Amino acid sequence: MQPVGTKLAWRLMIGAALVLAVSATLRAQTIFERLVMPGPLIEGHSKLEKDCKNCHKPFSKSVQRHLCLACHEKVAADFDDGVGFHGRRKDITTTPCKHCHTDHIGRDADIVKLDLETFDHDHTDFALVGSHKTVSCETCHEPKVKFRDAPLACVKCHKEDEPHQGRLGEKCETCHSAESWRQTKPFNHDETKFPLAGAHKEVSCKTCHTGEQYKDLPGECVSCHRLQDVHDGRHGEKCEKCHSSEKWKTIRFDHDKDTEFPLRSKHKEAKCESCHRANVFEEKLSANCVSCHREDDAHKGQQGEDCGKCHKENGWRQDVFFDHDITRFPLIGLHATVPCEECHITQRFKDAPLNCNQCHGKDGHHEGRLGALCSTCHNPNGWALWQFDHDTQTSFPLTGSHTGLDCHACHTEKNVQKVEQSSSCHGCHQRDDVHQGAFGPQCDRCHTTKTFTGTFRGR
Repeated sequence: MQPVGTKLAWRLMIGAALVLAVSATLRAQTIFERLVMPGPLIEGHSKLEKDCKNCHKPFSKSVQRHLCLACHEKVAADFDDGVGFHGRRKDITTTPCKHCHTDHIGRDADIVKLDLETFDHDHTDFALVGSHKTVSCETCHEPKVKFRDAPLACVKCHKEDEPHQGRLGEKCETCHSAESWRQTKPFNHDETKFPLAGAHKEVSCKTCHTGEQYKDLPGECVSCHRLQDVHDGRHGEKCEKCHSSEKWKTIRFDHDKDTEFPLRSKHKEAKCESCHRANVFEEKLSANCVSCHREDDAHKGQQGEDCGKCHKENGWRQDVFFDHDITRFPLIGLHATVPCEECHITQRFKDAPLNCNQCHGKDGHHEGRLGALCSTCHNPNGWALWQFDHDTQTSFPLTGSHTGLDCHACHTEKNVQKVEQSSSCHGCHQRDDVHQGAFGPQCDRCHTTKTFTGTFRGR
C-alpha cells in the first residue's frame, strides 16, 4: 500500500502527461490545418486567421454557418426577425454562408460581391418606388457607412426639404409619397374641428396654415377672409349669413324674400355696396329710384323724381320707354339713337326745335346758302345720304365733269333759293376763258362738259 502523498504525485504526473498529449495533438492539428489552408483570409477576417477554430469545427461543415452568425450578430438577427436582405430572402435562410461569401482568397478580395447595377432593392427593408427608382445609391448610402445602416425614415434624407421645421413630426409618409415629394397625399381634414367643404377642399394648406401653424387656429370665416371682405366690416363678421363655402362670391342671401325690395334685371348685377353704403343691418334705404340714381339723372331733376315713368330696371340708359312717336316729332332713322339731351337742352321738353336747321345748323357745311329746309336733300337715315336730284329737279342736268363738283363750286351766293343761277358756261368759266372773250360767251360751240380744255368741236 502506497502513501497518500505518493498517490497524489502519481495522479499529477498522469494529468500533466495527458495535458501535454492533448496540447501536442492540438498543436499538431493546428499545424496541419495551416498547412492545408487554401489561402489568406480577407482583411476583415485577418485577425481570425491564427486559429481555424474561429470559423471552422474540425470534420463538421454544418457547424460553420452557426460560427459565422455567432460573429455576424446583426445578420443572425435579420434571419430571426425576417427583415433585411438576408432575412427577406427565403432561399438563403438555410444556405451556407460560404456559398456566397467565399473566403481564403486574399486580403484585398471582395467577398460581398455586391453589384450595384443588378442589385434588387426590393429584397431590402426599403423597396425603391416612385422617384426613389431614379436616385443614385450615393444619395442615401454615405461613404464608409454600411449599406444596412442607411436610414429608413424620410426625414433623415429629406430634412432640408422639410418646410415644417419639425412641427408635424417625423412621419413624412403621412402626407408625402415616394411618387413626388411635393405631391402630398390628401390629409383627412374631416377628422379635425374644421371639415373641408366646397371650395375649401381645393385650397392649399399654407393658405390657412401660414407659417406652418396647425394648432389653435380660429375657425371663423373672417379670420381668413378679412382681406376679401369688400364690405369693410359693414356687415359684421358673420360671413356665413350670406356666403357659403361652395364659392365665396356665390351669395345665398335672397334679397327678393328677405327684403321689401326684390332685385330684378340690372339690380341683380349690382354690388351690395352700390346701395348699401353704411351698415346694411342698421340703415334703412328708400325704395325710390332717385335715392340711388340721382347722380345718373341726366335731366338734373328737370323731370322730377319719378324715374320709373321712362326708365326700366333692364338698363338705366337703355329701354327708355317714353313713346316719342306720339309727339310732333316721331323718331325715325338715326334720330332714334340720339340721347334725349342732344335735342332737349332745357327742362321744358316742349320747346325742343322741330326744324333740322335748328339742330344741324351748327354743322355749317353749306353756310346757309341752301336755305333752312334740309329735308330737301337730307333724310334721318344719314346726314351724308343726301338725295337731291339735280337732273330732274332743276333745268340744268349735270353731265361730264359737272357730276363730281361740290354744290358750292357753282352756288357761291349765300342763299341759293333766292338767287337765280345762270346756266351758261361763261357764267362760271369766265375766268377760265383763255380766249379772253374773243369767241363770245357761247363756250359750248367748241367745248363739252367732259373737259373744258378737251375736244374742240370745230366746223
